Amino acid sequence: MEADLNNEVPASDQLDSVNDESTELRNTAETINRWRLILGNSAEEGLSNNAAFDSENFQYQEVDEILGYLYNREYGEEQGYRKTGGQGASDLTVPKWLHKVRELFPKTTVEILEKQALDRYGLTELLTDKKLLESLEPNMNLLKNIMQFKGRMKGNVLRSAKEIVRTVVEELRSKLESQTRASILGKRSRYTSSSVRSLRNLNFKRTITRNLKNYDKNKRRFVIDRLYFDGSTQYHNKWDIIIGVDESGSMMDSVIYSSVMASIFYRLNALRTKLFIFDTQVVDLSNRLEDPVDVLMNVQLGGGTHIAKALRYGETLIDNPGKTIYILVSDLEEGFHINHMYQACKDIIDAGCKLLVLTALDFNGDSVYNKHAAQTLTNMGAHVAAITPNELADWIGEIIA
Repeated sequence: MEADLNNEVPASDQLDSVNDESTELRNTAETINRWRLILGNSAEEGLSNNAAFDSENFQYQEVDEILGYLYNREYGEEQGYRKTGGQGASDLTVPKWLHKVRELFPKTTVEILEKQALDRYGLTELLTDKKLLESLEPNMNLLKNIMQFKGRMKGNVLRSAKEIVRTVVEELRSKLESQTRASILGKRSRYTSSSVRSLRNLNFKRTITRNLKNYDKNKRRFVIDRLYFDGSTQYHNKWDIIIGVDESGSMMDSVIYSSVMASIFYRLNALRTKLFIFDTQVVDLSNRLEDPVDVLMNVQLGGGTHIAKALRYGETLIDNPGKTIYILVSDLEEGFHINHMYQACKDIIDAGCKLLVLTALDFNGDSVYNKHAAQTLTNMGAHVAAITPNELADWIGEIIA
């Protein structure tokens, strides 16, 4: 009562108030430190006006240095920002930076930083230094960067790069091969029986028909004494698969998947597979399909595009048009007279081939292509689509079944 009359605050309330203020200050400092990390050291002057921020006790100095080593490349004096600032230049090197990145960040973040270091900021030392290259995580992005920069690799670096490509490609092929085989070789034949007893191959209609004689009228049920299973389709007359791949830079993902799928098709008894890549010249890689790594290491991304010339080359590979699937992988951006491309496609279709034009062959579903050309080819009778490798296998399986 006396404390109330004298307007005094109890000691416990005073302590709670101090704790609340301290917590709020810590939270504010944490928020401002995070903003400093996002905005970079050019924001220090503005943030220093806040009592909760002490630039000398910045909590994320090491993280800031690592991120700054990469992202300060975004700025120059033309943006009013000097890279060096007043704190001295970083003593980081690419190897030290990579080591610190892996020490401070989770794997998913490391992959993003490595990708941007290569794709956006050109830290090609990651690819031209053997030890650094071998320390990178083998993945699709690294494979694409190796394909772009392999011309600058020599000796042991190139050999290491090839092994990385092999690791990624073999992993990719193992994921795609089983479903591809099932789509193309696993087609059921109702005209042959199989000793493989599985629900997938069970012929319900034949099983019921053959067991009608065993119907028990009293118990009103079938007594099935034998199950009938379908065999697999046997391909006595092989189909020819001709794949022409545009190796322009925008088609990189499709080039990779096309090479892997071609190597899978090559191993299937039901298909005879031929592969060529092209820009303004055509390179036939059919004799290298045993090793998709060899195929990819021979791709030279970029340059012009002469689709009509490539299509005409593919025509020379056709032996039996009625049993030929002609696959053109391209964004349809013809660098020469486009009517020549249309005429070549028409001749291929009129000959009796199945023409499939893939504006993209990957799992991203993104494709940038000449839509007018795609519609023109569709009107001619070509199948035009951006599809996944699995969908390609299913499409081929339906045709040759």
